[in-house]
Amino acid sequence: MLVIDSNPDSKQGLEQQDIPYIIDDATSEDVLIEAGIERAKGLISVVLSDADNLFITMTARGLNPGLFILARAEEEQSHKKLLRAGANRVVLPYLIGGQKMAHTITKPAVTDFLELTVHDKNIELEMGEVLVKDRSRLKGVTLADSGIRQEMNVIIVAIRKENGEMAFNPSSETRIETGDTLIALGPDNDLKKLSAILSGE
Repeated sequence: MLVIDSNPDSKQGLEQQDIPYIIDDATSEDVLIEAGIERAKGLISVVLSDADNLFITMTARGLNPGLFILARAEEEQSHKKLLRAGANRVVLPYLIGGQKMAHTITKPAVTDFLELTVHDKNIELEMGEVLVKDRSRLKGVTLADSGIRQEMNVIIVAIRKENGEMAFNPSSETRIETGDTLIALGPDNDLKKLSAILSGE
């Protein structure tokens, strides 16, 4: 991980956390190249200006076509522009915050459950995502025959297909296929065991 920040005041905090950094303008192509954008796996662009996030996204996509780009947007109308510019995902913090507050009022138990499974490290259950690779022994096997629930105490909440389609609460007859991403709920050790099996390790 490397941080690009134009604010010199960030330097001390980054050094204290031993985080590599560049104090410069992230909208500069030369700065992105200096940061290693051409060999990077991912980029998170979260500057305050939507225009700057758009420019960073376009520049980064041109330098690294295979890069996964997550961009922040202040305005909803910027969402589509960022996607067209090459962002894989766009986050609108104010929209997400508003939705979370609404859900906390209307569905407090659901909100508490999601908070616990995603953020609370003091409980045994965790939510995770696991990619199915071609060499996995479970490729082509139904969920019922996979032994995931029985042997690993893991519940498959959803399956995201390779084309992006999401299947929620998949039936026991659903087949596990190469390229699927299984959204799973279970103890950390069992999730790691499932990950190893689905990756073919």
